[in-house]
Formats: sequence, C-alpha cells, structure tokens
Amino acid sequence: MGNTVRFGISLDEKLLDSFDQLIEQKSYMNRSEAIRDLIRASLVEERLGAEDQEAVGTVTLVYNHHVRDLSEKLTEQQHSHHDQIISAIHVHLDAHNCLEVLIIRGNVKNIKHIANELIGVKGVKHGKLVMTTTGEELH
Repeated sequence: MGNTVRFGISLDEKLLDSFDQLIEQKSYMNRSEAIRDLIRASLVEERLGAEDQEAVGTVTLVYNHHVRDLSEKLTEQQHSHHDQIISAIHVHLDAHNCLEVLIIRGNVKNIKHIANELIGVKGVKHGKLVMTTTGEELH
C-alpha cells in the first residue's frame, strides 16, 4: 500500500445524512472505510467493462433436478470448460430443487459466455452471474 493521503469533500447535508445511515447499516467503522469501498467498487466495475480484462465470476443456478437430462447437460457444460471453472458447490434445497454455485476464472468475455451457456440450459429456473476483479490491481 502507498502513503495515506487525506482530502476533503463537500456534500449536501441530506446526502451526508443518508450516507451516514448507510455506513451504520453496513457496519463500517468510519466514513473513510465506506468511501474506500465505494471507490474500489467503481474501479472494479470500470475494469470489468473491458472484455479482455482478467476476472473471476460466480454463476448461481437454481433448478429442478427432476427435469429430464438437466443435471447431465449442466455437468457436460461444466466439463467442457473444466480449465476455467475452478470450483463448484451443489446444494439440495429441498426434495426437488438444487442450487449450484460455480466459480469461473478467465477474461470477462469468456466468463460471460460460459455463464450464459449455463443459465440458458432448458430447465434452469434462475441463474445469475456476479463478476469481480482478481484483486491484484486493488490496494
């Protein structure tokens, strides 16, 4: 980490009150921690806009495992991307529904492609991709 630099900002009083409420809800120790977190989130979002950027993503899938051949299709998709899917967890939610969370590493374009393939498999009830940086460039 580099040297700590102090700076001041001007805000509307109502905006600051709302921000302080958010800080309390999220259990930040102080405004500085909250602002650092917001800056990092903005930097990550900006970097993920470049399709060649190295990233990691989680794909969350909910599906009924009784749907014919669905589990096999999802497993086939995962095996075809075994070099990018670095981890998977499978949870039985109830007698019919399963949750899978897959961790994918690669460039943004490939992560989105794999996620779309998995989410698009017929029988998947809900799927969501969340991406973030590998963290190497954040301080």
